Amino acid sequence: MSPTEEQVLDALKQVYDPEIPVDIVNLGLVYGVSIEDGIVRVKMTTTSPGCPVGDFLAQEAKRVVRTLDGVDAVGVEFAWDPPWTPEMMTEDAKKKLGWQ
Repeated sequence: MSPTEEQVLDALKQVYDPEIPVDIVNLGLVYGVSIEDGIVRVKMTTTSPGCPVGDFLAQEAKRVVRTLDGVDAVGVEFAWDPPWTPEMMTEDAKKKLGWQ
């Protein structure tokens, strides 16, 4: 049985940009998750197209999602449209960063 989208998003909350003390879900970097027959696809972005930790974030996302029961494969696709903006962060993330 494949994991739910909620389970995948919870797992992705373990992935942090090394430069920002907030996980990629609350930063608003995860644009979507699709799950079909044990294959999980994560569509995400980085805070900027030239972000030096993009590959690291993708590898970490794959690592944490693979730990879920029912996952046979994980793919990560980067998307640049729409471009990430700070408004995409959750209220909790903004508070943690002192932006509120």
